[in-house]
Amino acid sequence: MSARATMSTPRILLTGFEPFGGDPINPSALVCRALHGRRVAHATVHAVELPCAFGRALQALDEALAATSPVLVLALGLEAGRGEISVERVAINIDDARIPDNAGAQPVDVPVVDGGPAAWFSTLPVKAIVSSLRQAGLPAAVSQTAGTFVCNHVFYGLQHRLAGSGVRSGFVHVPLLDAQAPAHPGMPTLPLEVLVRGVRIALEVALTHEGADLRLAGGAVA
Repeated sequence: MSARATMSTPRILLTGFEPFGGDPINPSALVCRALHGRRVAHATVHAVELPCAFGRALQALDEALAATSPVLVLALGLEAGRGEISVERVAINIDDARIPDNAGAQPVDVPVVDGGPAAWFSTLPVKAIVSSLRQAGLPAAVSQTAGTFVCNHVFYGLQHRLAGSGVRSGFVHVPLLDAQAPAHPGMPTLPLEVLVRGVRIALEVALTHEGADLRLAGGAVA
């Protein structure tokens, strides 16, 4: 393929995180590696691994956005307590870290963006993605919280940066891998191939779904 053809191909920016919390692997990064360079609908996936560190993660995100000029951005992160692919609905403007990040920082009640709105919603068709994942036989759910660690930090920063741009963007949490089960007894896990398939479906729906999101129940009691 010529350089001109490569540059003219629309790009999807897919981000994951480096390992954190003492775990040697992060499923979000492995999914990114598996999909890097793949064609989804009319676009090509460009995957980037972000540092699990407040501030530095957004700097790396900014560099990736500038380098790719994407038509779609999907950020991935790990949520060890969940057993499904969780499509996040909303990011909040707060950093409140239960544990230090990989740079040793542990902000408490600090805004992600000074003077920013209290929250940003995903601009992905969240319920259409969840519906398609379930139709494919994959465990999936709408999530009402991305936490207050680096995942939410990146999610909020991403939505803030792309607000009004027309570029769809959002965040998906993935569970632990089956290979991590011995180190996390009792925690739900999924095979890597299931996560890769699920994220690929999410990207395709995000690119091709037209009009308003599906009107389906996806709320939570608590």
